[in-house]
Amino acid sequence: MNGSKVLLVDDEREFTDLLSERMRTRGLDVDVAANGPAALEMAERVIYDAVVLDLAMPGMDGIETLKRLLKRNPDLQVILLTGHATLEKGIEAIKSGAMEFIEKPVKIEALLEKIAVAREKKERLSEQYIDETLSEIMRRMGW
Repeated sequence: MNGSKVLLVDDEREFTDLLSERMRTRGLDVDVAANGPAALEMAERVIYDAVVLDLAMPGMDGIETLKRLLKRNPDLQVILLTGHATLEKGIEAIKSGAMEFIEKPVKIEALLEKIAVAREKKERLSEQYIDETLSEIMRRMGW
């Protein structure tokens, strides 16, 4: 998992400072965004193994941010965090494409496990895309 590229999105600065530092000490490469629009901008420029996204943010909430992130990159692995979990929101998050929906306060080891799963899934999807692209090229070339 060392070297995993993670985007942490939360409007609570104290939370992101602490969590990102804990993640960095465990070998992750972490970027931080304070809101949905900033997350969208960063995800345009950087390829992330996982996005850890807060559900409750002012302006664009986590569900809307999730939908927009996945519209741009359907293979993006998003872990939604919330301090205000409801079954309804959890179902909405999963139906909207979240890989996971977990409650705050999050245990760092549990989060790291979810990020490792996200990275593996992203790598499998990338390999699948490459295999399909190569097969298509070989088919067109008549090989």
